[in-house]
Amino acid sequence: MKSTAPWLAALRLRLDERIASGLSRSAQPAPEGLIDLAGNDYLGLRRSERLVEACQSAAAEFGVGAGSSRLVDGTTELHERVEARFATFKGAASARIFPTGYSANLAALTALPSPGDLILQDKLNHASLVDAGRLASARRVGRPVTMRAFPHRDAARAGDIGARHLQRDPDAIVWLTTDSVFSMDGDLADLGQLAALRASLNKLARDRGGVGGACLIVDEAHATGVLGECGAGVDELAGHVADIAISTAGKALGSLGGVITGPREVVEAIDNFARPFIYSTAVPPTQLACIDAALDVLRDEPGRRRRLQEIIESVRTRLREQGWPVADAATDPTPIVPLITGDVEAAQSLARRLRERGLHAPAIRPPTVARGAARVRLSLHAGLTDGEIDRLLDALALQIR
Repeated sequence: MKSTAPWLAALRLRLDERIASGLSRSAQPAPEGLIDLAGNDYLGLRRSERLVEACQSAAAEFGVGAGSSRLVDGTTELHERVEARFATFKGAASARIFPTGYSANLAALTALPSPGDLILQDKLNHASLVDAGRLASARRVGRPVTMRAFPHRDAARAGDIGARHLQRDPDAIVWLTTDSVFSMDGDLADLGQLAALRASLNKLARDRGGVGGACLIVDEAHATGVLGECGAGVDELAGHVADIAISTAGKALGSLGGVITGPREVVEAIDNFARPFIYSTAVPPTQLACIDAALDVLRDEPGRRRRLQEIIESVRTRLREQGWPVADAATDPTPIVPLITGDVEAAQSLARRLRERGLHAPAIRPPTVARGAARVRLSLHAGLTDGEIDRLLDALALQIR
């Protein structure tokens, strides 16, 4: 009988340990017939006729693939047009589109920092930003790029860390990096405070005779399409204070893709230094057409965003009346509403009870969230009816009692 290879036995051991801890995962289709409170399709665009028709038309005209990387033979007029439009949407000079938001974050944080720089991240940033920072700091030739985290939304602590770095090396750049809407808590970064911190770090570097300073990078994944007067995100609400924004089309915009927007020099640096961009096949025309159509919907159908905000305000208000410790819509006007139980079993129990009442909102467990912070995360969307909202709130009223 063939023996198990050592590497496979070691892998099996790790998997069994994860299973024994009660934290194993597997990819499964979403259950049919339940009200979806788990996905990120906040505006219901993934089934929009306009996006479907745009995708079909692009496939018929351009084919289903790009055929090459962007720097070889994969750039088309459609790439250039949609990137220019997205840059305008974000109030930026230039844009580059990637297959996913994850790859866009990897590209930004591995291409832009130079040796000796500091990547300074909010502790609750998305895993893609964390992984990108780790990859950037793994280079060991010459002076390394350093990555540090600061406590969640603690600009003062971030300032202390950044100032110490610039005092040692006033020629360095501190890359202040934050989500704009945090994916597990649904709260907002204070971009005004971070912009003020950037200004103080720039002054510190100048005062010490250096040419360094700070750059503010904002991941707008859960804000694009949802917040801001035009749906451009939290940075739009803040007056476009970010130096660089990283967005996704895979959530409120209904399809797939990551977009880096910023000064033209940023896009030029991406083209020259970003391995995830240089060595990946270009985004296919169907994906570009969907992004373009989603921007049309944001412009032409403001009722979708208005309906979503009505739902957010209603659900958050009624949950607070029931005794759930959630932020009100004035503080966190986002569709992500965490129902924190702390205990994993309690979160799983709550998810089961919701499912029994026809509601799909899975438990979120470590390592996605910290130990002791298990929860059910509600992801609200514009397609919810008043009756479905009532069913949700009735079920949660029973739970809180």
